[in-house]
Amino acid sequence: MGDTPIIGAGCWADERAAVSCTGLGEYFMRVNAAADVSARIKYAGENLESAAAHVIEDVRNLGGYGGLIAVDARGNVAAPFASQGMKRGLASSRGLREIKSFR
Repeated sequence: MGDTPIIGAGCWADERAAVSCTGLGEYFMRVNAAADVSARIKYAGENLESAAAHVIEDVRNLGGYGGLIAVDARGNVAAPFASQGMKRGLASSRGLREIKSFR
């Protein structure tokens, strides 16, 4: 149950990006959050960081909270959130190593 197993809302992967979301699921479902990251890359020409941030802003504007972790086809990673904190770990082949709970 919840938004995470709903493809498009809580999870998404295609040739542009792979996305996993967490938070108040109803709001992630309303904006089709995970798939929208990829759609913003494809149709709006946004980079991963911008697309992910705009999706989280859409969730926040509806009154929701939570975050997402995403990686694009070039290996860029993003982990925006609209909540007090979000436990996350990020790593890339370019040497990024990050473990955080808050900003």
